Amino acid sequence: MATSKEYKNYVVDQLDAACGEITCRPMMGEFLLYFRGLLFGGIYDGRVLVKIVETNKGFGLKEEIPYKGAKPMFMIEDLEEAILVKEIVHAICQGLKK
Repeated sequence: MATSKEYKNYVVDQLDAACGEITCRPMMGEFLLYFRGLLFGGIYDGRVLVKIVETNKGFGLKEEIPYKGAKPMFMIEDLEEAILVKEIVHAICQGLKK
């Protein structure tokens, strides 16, 4: 089931309010998420999933599979927790830059 544009807009608004500089690109019915141009996750079937890196393993996030055959990713369940969301996104991007 593809993610609706309304939900995508909600996610981007929440992430951008928490982190700033969030962009989103469509990809095969779903959406990829970027922070300052760095790909950190996506929206898959109405779920916000982010890459698993060493720097975000301590947040206790649930693992999910974005689509059949893909590697697991962590799911951000509560986008309303702006401070936590910001910490998670920054931790991911820090880990990706190493």
